[in-house]
Amino acid sequence: MNRPDDDTRPADDPSRTDQHKESASDCPQLSRRNVLTGAGGALAVAALSGGATRARAQRPRPERRADLTGRLARYMAEARDFSLPESVGLAAKHRILDTFAAIISGAKLGPGEVTIAYVRDQGGTPEASVATTNIMTSAVNAALANAMFGHADETDDFHPFTKAHPGCSVVPAALAMGERETGSGTEFLRAVVLGYDLCCRFLVALNPALVRARGRSAEGYSSTFGATAAAASMARFDEMQMRYAISYGVQQVSGVWSWVRDPEHIEKAFDFSGMGARNGVAAATMVQAGFTGVTDALEGERNVIDALSTDPDPEAMVAGLGSRFYVEETAIKPFPVGYPIQSPLSAFFTLREQHGLTAGNVERILLRLPEDGARIVDNRSMPDVNVQHIMAVALVDGFIDFENSHSFERMTDPEVVAAREKIELIADPELAVVEAPRSGFVEVTMTDGRQVDLFVSHAPGTPENPFTTDQVNGKARELMAPILGEVRTDTLIERVHSIEDIEDIRALRPLLTA
Repeated sequence: MNRPDDDTRPADDPSRTDQHKESASDCPQLSRRNVLTGAGGALAVAALSGGATRARAQRPRPERRADLTGRLARYMAEARDFSLPESVGLAAKHRILDTFAAIISGAKLGPGEVTIAYVRDQGGTPEASVATTNIMTSAVNAALANAMFGHADETDDFHPFTKAHPGCSVVPAALAMGERETGSGTEFLRAVVLGYDLCCRFLVALNPALVRARGRSAEGYSSTFGATAAAASMARFDEMQMRYAISYGVQQVSGVWSWVRDPEHIEKAFDFSGMGARNGVAAATMVQAGFTGVTDALEGERNVIDALSTDPDPEAMVAGLGSRFYVEETAIKPFPVGYPIQSPLSAFFTLREQHGLTAGNVERILLRLPEDGARIVDNRSMPDVNVQHIMAVALVDGFIDFENSHSFERMTDPEVVAAREKIELIADPELAVVEAPRSGFVEVTMTDGRQVDLFVSHAPGTPENPFTTDQVNGKARELMAPILGEVRTDTLIERVHSIEDIEDIRALRPLLTA
């Protein structure tokens, strides 16, 4: 692939490819004891305070920002014709399958049920399908519905540095536009890769922590941008149409952090995914209908980047395009719970296996999480994003699965409530390191006085500790088979892994719908 620009970000900027993307063998082994000293100088501490980000020198506004929208639009228009490296194609298939599993399982939860009722009432031109149902509706409505499902149950993937959730908005947007436009499997695969790139790059350009520090929802911003890119790719836009799509996408970026108080995960699903997928497909279909607009939304006067960030890095939108692919950098969750809970759960289950931990022989569990992650999961009203509750369920049941992690009834189970009293959470500023933004430290005190502890820097499923294809298939099978049945589930898994052979993406409809 062509590279529009070399990576010009400062050498100490952790969003650079050479700083951020390391193989498991090259990445220093983190421990709670060396996060401050930097594992021999390799780690940089990001001191967070009240949601504020690490200090960064104010960047001069370089001349190279000129025609940023055009450079990005040209790449977007060309990307659908680029052959993907084998590793990128495999990573994309893993994320597509993982997102399909999140969509299928999420459709049966509360956010899915209310969305199905809403979309059924809306009607609409029958352009695209709604998963697990017989509903055919407009591409905009289908994208909204499937994306709401995709983040209904906390099983979707996550980008550790930006904290974006690309799959749950990008995949539904690409699928809805693919059905509308009778796109091929190859076009769908490349659109998803492009959507992941733009979803994450938009936040890197803004500086995600700065966005969140002002009470804004970086997840809502990024999902709209990524979905717009994916939908526009499936629409086969030329450069000028891509410029318009970018502009209509950025006009819709929105969201504030009040979602964290959502008691039922419905508004959270809308903020993280449903809104973005809907917005992205709306932007693409409006441009298809002849809507014109601003052609320099990223760099012109009063542009979106300056509007949303006090210290942006605009060149991050294009630096390394065609050689660095963010679809390879997201984490696939091992547990169906909020991402800040993945590492402490991994640590707990390792300790449980090593020391035979049970509710009867554990007196106290101390959890240390990075401050921003701790704030997200501290005693929340939703079971799957409440770290104290999930750890209590893990202690009582000895496992975490889809059923016990999503049960509101378990939040009042006397045995679980008693176990929660043993769990203490500390928001630890020492764990705020860029290289391991979602680490977790677990210390268990047993009733006989023994203390055991474990620090997990990267949970299974992260780029540093990646899932195999068999593990991705296994997770998808566990989530989809109870709803689709084993035969349809296995067929869907096979079709995703050979998606380049699909001439019309609508061939997936019988496998995804009722």
